[in-house]
Amino acid sequence: MDNKVVARKAKVITCKAAVARAPGQPLSIEEVQVDPPRWTEVRVRIHFTSICHTDLSAWKGENEAQRAYPRILGHEASGVIESIGGGVTDLEEGDHVVPIFHGECGDCDYCRRPDTNMCPKFGANPMKKTMTSDGKVRFWSKDRTEPIYHFLNTSTFSEYTVIDSSCVVKIDPNFPLKKMSLLSCGVSTGVGAVWITADVQAGEKVAIFGLGAVGLAAAAGAKARGASQIIGVDVNPEKFIKGKVAGITDFINPKELLTPVHKVIQKLTGGGGVDYSFECSGDLLALREAFLSTQMGWGLTLLLGVHTKPDTLPIHPMELFNGQRLVGCVFGGFKGKTQLSDFAAQCVQGAVDLDQFVTHELPFERINEALQLLKDGKSLRCVLSL
Repeated sequence: MDNKVVARKAKVITCKAAVARAPGQPLSIEEVQVDPPRWTEVRVRIHFTSICHTDLSAWKGENEAQRAYPRILGHEASGVIESIGGGVTDLEEGDHVVPIFHGECGDCDYCRRPDTNMCPKFGANPMKKTMTSDGKVRFWSKDRTEPIYHFLNTSTFSEYTVIDSSCVVKIDPNFPLKKMSLLSCGVSTGVGAVWITADVQAGEKVAIFGLGAVGLAAAAGAKARGASQIIGVDVNPEKFIKGKVAGITDFINPKELLTPVHKVIQKLTGGGGVDYSFECSGDLLALREAFLSTQMGWGLTLLLGVHTKPDTLPIHPMELFNGQRLVGCVFGGFKGKTQLSDFAAQCVQGAVDLDQFVTHELPFERINEALQLLKDGKSLRCVLSL
């Protein structure tokens, strides 16, 4: 297999991109060059992209080991395939697609197993900064003197991006691209955690810690499944308004309590706690409270939040003898290539209202304003149009 094979007729494209050049500094809107796709890769014209807390964390440089500059961030988007490289058999030019940060090669032992969505080759890896096929970049400065690094398999803060076909999902061209961009990460992660990893059933009780886009998506997923009680926990009371729309039945603000959150949840549920808790905040104390909030004997805590610090689990081994369990969950458990297109169809049919997650819309050139909105806790998702 020759990984030097590039798309026929495809040429280098010059386009606009938002480039991160230092931790916490405003993204630089500049012209970059985007190489043609190589073996098993596609080049996508991005139409819409949005900002996730993972992008915000990377922009801040919270994890020093993951820093790489200059870099094009972004991993929630939708667009249309402009060109394809050799070896791509399931995608064509003109296809409407959603990039996914957690890919699925379809060939490894993990991809062949029905009980996991892990893929060592194309799974989420914030340390990865080049393409898989040859270990090189596809982004360059306009004068081609400076390589620009990739991010989470996707790099969607650019008018054009090159992505491996294992990280691109074809969707129905009749589906609205703006809404489909939400399925790249946040909504799929929250709903998938409820539907796939936890498999919440009607009448069960859940608690959600952190009411950002992922947490509210988990609430919407629990509502769609018929959960009898959906408890939302957040320190920002403004989140409760959106939470009620998503399906949350009870709200807890830890800042207003004199007792631990898990004690309040036990009281709200009649003494035993919830069947499932979802930690979506990336906070270690919230993770412990989420674990203690679950029912003895069968309670399951799902870790969805990104923890950037090198901390250890705040749980004593002996506490596991009560039968409560804790599991991590990436991309909601979705196998992106084989399951996401069906989920998109379910959303279009009304299973999950995607409009509730879009709080702001801005042109791509105002991406730094969108970052600030998320940083200040004023937005769930700000969709940027390119």
